[in-house]
Amino acid sequence: MTILEESSRIAIVDDDDLVRSALQGLLKAVGLPARAFASAEEFLQSGQLHDTACLIADIRMSGMSGLELQARLNAERIRIPTIFITAHGDERMRMQALRAGAVEFLAKPFDNNALLEGVRAALER
Repeated sequence: MTILEESSRIAIVDDDDLVRSALQGLLKAVGLPARAFASAEEFLQSGQLHDTACLIADIRMSGMSGLELQARLNAERIRIPTIFITAHGDERMRMQALRAGAVEFLAKPFDNNALLEGVRAALER
């Protein structure tokens, strides 16, 4: 897996502290820099949008959902390869996310290798 430049990061957006920490640790273990955000709103206000090479986002969060975040980024023509993770997904939601440009849609709990493969595919876009 290619090491990202320090300015190009993976953004993790999930309202669960444990999930954010676990994902950051996993990505760090394979040499990928990641920043974590507790909400879609925090990510949007971070100033990191144009430095983000891959976005890992939960679907259901308090405030703006992952799908709403994806729609907002698409509306603003900010193309960030996105991997969705969710404990509450269904096939309709999965298809909506993929049609809107998501790279991957993973159900929690997911296999770490599946996530890392999704990240690799996103970074190669």
